[in-house]
Amino acid sequence: MRASPAKYMEESINPGKEYIVVTGAAGFIGSCLTGYLNEKGSADLILVDDFSRIDKTPNLEGKAYSCKVEREEFFLWLSDKKPVIKFVFHIGARTDTTEFDYSIHEHLNVAWSKKIWQYCTEKHVPLVYASSAATYGAGKLGYEDSHAIIPRLQPLNPYGVSKNEFDKWVLQQDTHPPFWAGLKFFNVYGPNEYHKARMASVIFHSFNQIRKDGVVKLFRSHRPDYRDGQQLRDFVYVKDLLKICYWLMETRPASAIYNLGTGKARSFEDLVKASFAGLDLPPAIVYIDMPEDIRDKYQYFTEADMHKLREAGYRDDFYSLEAGVDDYVRHYLAPGKYY
Repeated sequence: MRASPAKYMEESINPGKEYIVVTGAAGFIGSCLTGYLNEKGSADLILVDDFSRIDKTPNLEGKAYSCKVEREEFFLWLSDKKPVIKFVFHIGARTDTTEFDYSIHEHLNVAWSKKIWQYCTEKHVPLVYASSAATYGAGKLGYEDSHAIIPRLQPLNPYGVSKNEFDKWVLQQDTHPPFWAGLKFFNVYGPNEYHKARMASVIFHSFNQIRKDGVVKLFRSHRPDYRDGQQLRDFVYVKDLLKICYWLMETRPASAIYNLGTGKARSFEDLVKASFAGLDLPPAIVYIDMPEDIRDKYQYFTEADMHKLREAGYRDDFYSLEAGVDDYVRHYLAPGKYY
C-alpha cells in the first residue's frame, strides 16, 4: 500500500549545521543505520527514500532526524537548499534478486548511484555505499575483495550485474570523494525487514513458519555436490554492519571496496536450527523444490574474505550465527519489535 508522496517532508534544515545523509532510510538496513546513528548521538540526519511505502513507516518510528526527502527529488532539493553535508551513507537500492527488468536496477543502482558519487566528489563529502556479494556470482573467481577481479566477475542476476557495474565505474574514476568505501554486503539479517516479503531473510521466514506450522521449509539442493540444507552462505547480523559503517565514518581508512561478511560460511540448516533454538523449540525441517525462475541463478556458496577490512584496522569480533539469530528472534521477532 502506498501513500501520496510529499515533495519534501518534515523539513528542518539549519544553515549552521552539518548533516549526515542516509539513503534507503526507510528500508531494512537504512532504518537500522538511522537508529544506530541516533544511539551514537547523531540526530542531524537527512533521510532519503521512496516514502510512499506505508509498510515501511514503522521502521522509522521513534527515530530522530532533521528531514525526509523523496528519492526522485533529492538532487533538486540539494541544489535548492544547499545543506552542508558532512557524510553520505548510500544504502538505498533496488535489492530484489527476482526482478529481471534490468532497466529498473540500472536507474536506481547505477545511474542514481553515479549522481551520488558525483555530488560527493564535487562537494568533497566522504561516502560509504552499499555494494553486494551478489557481484561474485557463482564464485568461480573466489570471494576476495580485490579490485583486480571486479571487471571479470559474472553476477547471476540483474541486481548483481547492476551492483558490479557501479563498482566497475567507481574504479575507473579519476576524481573521487575525499574518502569512499563500497561495501559488498553478504547475507545480512536482522530487525526491520517486516516489509520485505519474499526478499526477507530465511530467519524471518523461518520464524513465521514455525509460529504458523511448527515446521520450516527449505529449498532442496539441485546440485549433487550439496546435500539438502547444506547450501552455504556468509550470514552477517545487521548490528555488525552498523558498527562497521560507523567505524568507516569515524576512522576513514584507505578508500576501497571492502567485503562485509563474517568470513565464515554456514549452512541454511544451521540457520534454521538457530531460529528454532531462539524459540526454545526442537528443529523440524522439510525440503521443497526451488522455484525454477531462480534455480540457475542461485548461489550455493558465499564466504567473505575479510582480510582487507582487518588490515585496514577493524578489530571487533562478529556475532556468531547462533548469537545473532538468538538476539534477532528473542528481542525483535518474538515480541514484534523494531530496531
